[in-house]
Amino acid sequence: MKNRIWAIALLLLPLAAVAQHDDFIGRSDILLSGGGMNYIGDLNNQSVFGRVHPAFSGGLRYRLDKRWALRGEVAYGALSGGNPDCIERRNLSFRTDLFEGVLLGEFSFWPYGFGSTDHNWTLYMFGGVGVFHFNPMAKYSVGEGMEEWAALQPLHTEGQGTLEYPDRRPYKLTEVCFPFGMGAKFLIGKTVSLSVEYGFRKTLTDYIDDVSKTYVGGDLLRESVENGELAATLADRSGEVVPGYVNAPGIKRGDDSLDDWYSYFHVSVGFSLETLMGWMRSKRCRIR
Repeated sequence: MKNRIWAIALLLLPLAAVAQHDDFIGRSDILLSGGGMNYIGDLNNQSVFGRVHPAFSGGLRYRLDKRWALRGEVAYGALSGGNPDCIERRNLSFRTDLFEGVLLGEFSFWPYGFGSTDHNWTLYMFGGVGVFHFNPMAKYSVGEGMEEWAALQPLHTEGQGTLEYPDRRPYKLTEVCFPFGMGAKFLIGKTVSLSVEYGFRKTLTDYIDDVSKTYVGGDLLRESVENGELAATLADRSGEVVPGYVNAPGIKRGDDSLDDWYSYFHVSVGFSLETLMGWMRSKRCRIR
């Protein structure tokens, strides 16, 4: 949690700097968004359109001029993957909540902004950098009709941290992403805007789904990992669909040639900060 807070705080520093601008209130709007997130990785055959989960975000957009803007946002959503999206016999699945903080630059194709007499809408593209926190979990049976969720990262399901696989280190749950995409935004009156946006997040991890390399075998996990029996059970679940089937060490469990991605599409409503906080400007003028 502390790492997540610090990372988001660092991303928002540029916005804190522009907040010192004399016309910060007049150039800014508050954004509230809702939409969906979708995971792209080993457990959905790299499908761009897979399982979509609701996602929400809030942020601040600061207009540098009529074409360029700087935007900071924090978002919450969820990702998941597994059967029937992946290879049936592999029988792996996961779900994770996702917390994200991003800093984005926007370029509008046409001059745009509150009070603009040029265009009341524009297409735009965006790109930037962000951090996100995830924690992949899997559901397993604990008895007839009873199931529980287990966090997968502490189980080292691909032998991370064991002497037999010294090159496989436990993966971090807070990582960097690079958002980019396109959208359209519209002025509704003089103080409200509407945006529709679709974007991808390229990440620097292949473990959003806890799947990347090869099977290491249940015996190794039972001997080397805390809670090894559960680790062995969740690392190789083929036997649940093909009784008695066990994947030998070295068989591919995932594809480590590609890192995991996720996408986020949403509709945003923006409110002019001038409207919400303009009284502060008039108060300063009276004091002077």
